[in-house]
Amino acid sequence: MIKISSAQVVGLDAKPIDIEVDLSGGLHVFSIVGLADKEIQESRERIGSAIRNIGARPPHKKAERVIINLSPADLKKEGPAFDLPIALGFLLASGQTRFEPEGRLFVGELGLDGAIKKVSGILPITILAQTLGFKEIFVPRGNGEESSLVRGIDIYEADNIKELLDFLEGRVSQNPFDGDPLEKENENREYEMDFSHIKGQETAKRAIEIAASGSHNLLMEGPPGTGKTLLAKSIPSVLPKMSRDEIIEVTKIYSVAGALKEKGGAITTRPFRSPHHIASPVSITGGGTTVKPGEITMAHRGVLFLDELPEFQRPVLEALRQPLENREITVARAQGTETFPADFILIAAMNPCPCGNLNNPKKECVCPPGAISKYKRKISGPLLDRIDLYIEVPNIEYVKLEEGSAEIAPGESQSDKIRKRVEKARQIQDERFKNEKILTNSQMSPRHIKKYCKLDEPSRELLKNAYDSYNLSPRSYFRLIKLARTIADIDESPEIKPNHVSEAIQYRPKGETY
Repeated sequence: MIKISSAQVVGLDAKPIDIEVDLSGGLHVFSIVGLADKEIQESRERIGSAIRNIGARPPHKKAERVIINLSPADLKKEGPAFDLPIALGFLLASGQTRFEPEGRLFVGELGLDGAIKKVSGILPITILAQTLGFKEIFVPRGNGEESSLVRGIDIYEADNIKELLDFLEGRVSQNPFDGDPLEKENENREYEMDFSHIKGQETAKRAIEIAASGSHNLLMEGPPGTGKTLLAKSIPSVLPKMSRDEIIEVTKIYSVAGALKEKGGAITTRPFRSPHHIASPVSITGGGTTVKPGEITMAHRGVLFLDELPEFQRPVLEALRQPLENREITVARAQGTETFPADFILIAAMNPCPCGNLNNPKKECVCPPGAISKYKRKISGPLLDRIDLYIEVPNIEYVKLEEGSAEIAPGESQSDKIRKRVEKARQIQDERFKNEKILTNSQMSPRHIKKYCKLDEPSRELLKNAYDSYNLSPRSYFRLIKLARTIADIDESPEIKPNHVSEAIQYRPKGETY
């Protein structure tokens, strides 16, 4: 019996799978057991054709029993990534090749001509291989760059089985994949959108700077065409660069979701996800026949932008409550339950009413009062309670458009200036929370708030008045303190001062607005 090591992604992590191959005499049988799905059962034909087309004897050319066992037997096996290890296991068991499989892990889909095709989930599989002490991992051509994010293991790419066998049997030499995708990172990356493209709206820009500095959630309300979407699309240009650990974390999510299959590489910029308001709950939260990450998880360490917020389905909006509070989402399906990370900044935009002209001095609102009330009630109180900053984005006068056109010199980036302040605020938080299991002010628990957010008497009085005047919930009260802490960090102030608290209060939605 021959044993070849492989792996399968379950959720966002990989599980080791042993491919056991046993050949014996008797009537011809080519069977795959071990809770394999239909896609794996169909691989028998792919594997047979691939082996035949490289000039070797396929399983169905001789009267023998070929039994393939995928162990452990109680874990459902899915996908085409076991094609390569099954083919190699058969070639070893039938004596058509000789090499040492110990300490090596194989993964790859096969074409009928013996080509090895790219598969999803290579990064978590490589992480598993390195953790389990494998010395080498063999992946399809094009998956090597993604795998190279993991250090401490030799990574080999292969185009086809024949090329791989030549290397394994020692007929040719090959160097491990050499390169780090992070070395390609451009220090002077240019973003598609920059805040210098947006004229006016200084209040909104200030609120976005605060949101980016402390990873706070933001809701923008204003009539159509005032720049809400443009503001949101400019947010990636002011977010701090990701650390290596964050890059690996995000790339693993995209690898499992199959979003890296075509281009490979790593996700080196913070994600910006903008699903349409007709998106289904499953596409937002994750799930499906095989539980996969949804938009909430794809936005991890980045931004989830929901334009026309009240137009989203109610189940979608209510599904946001758990990840906004716990920074993760649990997806329960018949096939199992998976918990995915979901630490993102929620940026939402909406009109003041269905027609968009409520309180517009130049256009008349045609919405009946009942329609306006119904429109705003689509956003529940518990969801609104989890939003830290609420701002109005009004229309601007023509003169400001003209003045704005001369504000920024050619080639000057307003986003660069804002990002430097954001990065400085994040550095302060990194130092503050270096012994904690959190990264930003928005993640503080009541224990952290008590330890890191000391308030003087004037600040306490301001908070008390806001709590009573706006009928705030305890959750809103603590979110106000965290927001004030971020504003103080932007000012590089060790203490939270009354002006920081006062500014934080200005970003709360007023009680009569919703």
